[in-house]
Amino acid sequence: MQAYLIRRLLYMIPTLLFVTIVIFFIIRLIPGNVVDLMVIEQQGTTDMQRDEIERKLGLDKPVYVQYYHWMSGVLLRGDLGKSLWSERPVLQEILYRFPVTLELAAFALLISLIIALPVGIFSAVRQNTAGDYIARSAAIACIAVPSLWIGTMIMVFPAILWGWLPPLEYVHFSDDPLGNLHMIVIPGSLLGMVLSGATMRMTRTMMLEVLNQDYIRTAWAKGLREGTVIARHALKNALIPVITIIGIRIPTLIGGSVVIERIFNLPGLGSLLIDTISGRDYIMLSGINLVVAVIVLFVNLIVDLAYAFLDPRVQYK
Repeated sequence: MQAYLIRRLLYMIPTLLFVTIVIFFIIRLIPGNVVDLMVIEQQGTTDMQRDEIERKLGLDKPVYVQYYHWMSGVLLRGDLGKSLWSERPVLQEILYRFPVTLELAAFALLISLIIALPVGIFSAVRQNTAGDYIARSAAIACIAVPSLWIGTMIMVFPAILWGWLPPLEYVHFSDDPLGNLHMIVIPGSLLGMVLSGATMRMTRTMMLEVLNQDYIRTAWAKGLREGTVIARHALKNALIPVITIIGIRIPTLIGGSVVIERIFNLPGLGSLLIDTISGRDYIMLSGINLVVAVIVLFVNLIVDLAYAFLDPRVQYK
């Protein structure tokens, strides 16, 4: 296991390097650049002043030189650079915003599991019953209906019909736990419902496959109760593909939070990412993508390690 962990950690280095190169160069292909936006903001800027802005931001050098300086700071000092607009350290801004996105993602993941696992198990155990058909239809609806549309409807219709809006002024958990939960519960539940569809269907599919195995029929033949057969013999073996789906959904949680945070005015990484793209803040965007890539790689590692816990036949050397 130790050798496997070391290999996986070493494999992360070229992966992260490749991700940073791709992001750093591709974002330059977005039409317009930060200098153009600053010139528009500062009306009457001369060509000399424009050149001064480029020199100040370090954008007068070739892109590969800019990447070398940025990556040198990352590797040698752990410095992700400074925002081209606010000149605030990128790492400081990410650390300020990340807890909001983490809280939203954790709440959404919890809601999705609370919905998906029981419903998926029930749908498999009661295959081809009315409850199964309802559960399968609900799963398809969760997958098909976009979170952008549902979030917009939640914001618009209650305001028109009853004059009610969800809280839009973010409150930190340390300042007011109940107020913070009040603001997170609606967007988190919405994102969780959207994510639950695929997990629900995978849980049902794997439970059906496991329930048809010989050792499950043997457990039934021994007279064990249904709850014991499901919980102790079937569920654990059915969870491996489900865990894989959950791991894959982590980037989706972060990507989905971009839309949800914008709609519900949450100051997380999603909102920062949209502002960064709009402002062509190359350094901030590179830093955000590097942090997200690190999170995704470590989540995948944790998912792989969970296989060995769920199935003793899985061994890493």
